[in-house]
Amino acid sequence: MAREEKRAIYPGTFDPVTNGHMDIIQRSSGLFDHVIVGVTTNPAKAPLFSVEARINMIQDEVRTLDNVEVQGFDGLLMDYARNRNAQVVVRGLRAITDFEFELQMALMNRKLADEIVTVFLMPNEKYTYLNSTIVKEVAKFKGDVSSFVSPAVEKLLALKFQSA
Repeated sequence: MAREEKRAIYPGTFDPVTNGHMDIIQRSSGLFDHVIVGVTTNPAKAPLFSVEARINMIQDEVRTLDNVEVQGFDGLLMDYARNRNAQVVVRGLRAITDFEFELQMALMNRKLADEIVTVFLMPNEKYTYLNSTIVKEVAKFKGDVSSFVSPAVEKLLALKFQSA
């Protein structure tokens, strides 16, 4: 009897994708047969990059991970997970401040789709303080973001703020 493929979704805005995000994606790709990085919008945030630009950015970063795909999506995460036959949602936890929000989301998601499990992964400790908002702020003021993002993303940030 064939084993069912374990599919996971790692959702987020990824504006831009950071080394912390990449750490979670790489570790997820080792844990699951197939990982979908789901790029979405957040109505509470004004993104620097379009959804298409973020998808392209992440696709470039994951090109060596054969079991990872990147897609944009709108709507409820649990509907998207069901449509993609995912059994797991991966969420990153950086600090205790993330936990309360993520716990509430996981419990709501369980109410919406109890067959889909939320798994929390902590990034490498060197990325626990890192988030896209901080990276954008540093880049905006021409600070060095080379230890936070890949060289390709660093160039995209520089171009974005050069034209701003």
